[in-house]
Amino acid sequence: MVEVNFDGLVGPTYNDGLSAGVAPSQRGGSVTNPRAAALAGLEKMRLVRSLGLVQAVLPPHPRPNLSWLRRVGFGGEAAAVLRGAAAGDGMWLRLCSNPSAMWAANAATVAPSSDTRDGRVHVVPANLQHMLHRAQEAEVTHAALAAIFKDEARFAVHAPLPPVPQLGDEGAANTLRLQSTSGRPAVHVFAWGRGAYARTAASARFPARQTIEASQAQVRLLDLDPAQVIFPQQHPDAIDAGAPHTDVLAVAHGSLLLIHEVAFREFDSVMADLRRRVGSGLQIAVARAAELPVQDAVATSVFGSQFFTLPDGRLGMLVAAEARENQAASGYLERLVADGHVAEIRTVDLRKGLRHGGGPASLRLRVPLTEAEMAALAGRVIVDDELDRELVAWVEKHYRDRLAPEDLADPQLTREADAALDALTQILKLGSIYAFQQA
Repeated sequence: MVEVNFDGLVGPTYNDGLSAGVAPSQRGGSVTNPRAAALAGLEKMRLVRSLGLVQAVLPPHPRPNLSWLRRVGFGGEAAAVLRGAAAGDGMWLRLCSNPSAMWAANAATVAPSSDTRDGRVHVVPANLQHMLHRAQEAEVTHAALAAIFKDEARFAVHAPLPPVPQLGDEGAANTLRLQSTSGRPAVHVFAWGRGAYARTAASARFPARQTIEASQAQVRLLDLDPAQVIFPQQHPDAIDAGAPHTDVLAVAHGSLLLIHEVAFREFDSVMADLRRRVGSGLQIAVARAAELPVQDAVATSVFGSQFFTLPDGRLGMLVAAEARENQAASGYLERLVADGHVAEIRTVDLRKGLRHGGGPASLRLRVPLTEAEMAALAGRVIVDDELDRELVAWVEKHYRDRLAPEDLADPQLTREADAALDALTQILKLGSIYAFQQA
């Protein structure tokens, strides 16, 4: 199996937008540099490739999302739609312009062919129904993944779950896969925050997004053996600390699990269950709250790191710069090295172009593929030197170096963005995946 990292390309209308925890009536946003943001994303992909990982790309989503603005009652030509959405406090324009699709860790949930009962790679795009600015992503994500994983003999791309509260699905950000070293099947961890039809301990400050019903539906769609799956509940304290997704407090690679002690309720019994299922080769590096306060773990994205393999076979980690600048997070990383879990730690600073936080793993959807499956991918999405040069030239041609919040209401920006995305689908050879291309 080869781990292919599908990073979300930063879109041509990259802006500060409306993020989680911000009241819809609150004015916000500042001047951004979409060109610098996109180039920073490509620079990160270049670094990942230099570490020996296979890098691929997912296309951006059209923003502002004129289709959704029309669905909520803003009519007329593009200029009228944008003008209406920008009126008042501009809530609707901000909601439909958010660049959140670049965080590809939430794009879908994937089961590799080695784990599925029919021997195909299964993909379920996330409905992200909990937040309106993210719920807009499912349609384009589904179209893009269906275009890439087109070979139905090898791949099965399912429709997103119905976008209802009972089936809130946040994608791979709430899953972990642990591989046994003794030949046992891999174990899949599907974490959830609330039960739609059962009383569960609830978070108080922030609502839980993932439902256990959605996680159970994912397992059925992904064609996984139920005996190889566990369903731990996210700890309500973790959600209230600002960790809506499991990948904020846990990350797994092979038989190694890095995890904070408040990631799950009934933490000790969950760890004991994993040890029984995975076997003696399982390595668990627990961060205790006394060593790494959960607030520091969230703020530094220390668990939002990417693993890479060194030439001698040992593991390395690519971490956000914030994790090295924070004493507690850096101390945890140094313990990983001292204990032999990780041999080398590399740092990437994404802040010069990307203002919304998150670790390097937040920008990618991890897809394990065999070499034959990788060769069967449609389009031109695996990044090599030539594609990297073309993407840089594409960004420099189509992206502005200054974008103010009021620019989002300019129909010229929408025309520029559509032209950029149309050109990109030609570069990536994905066909017409956008609604404006099919109109």
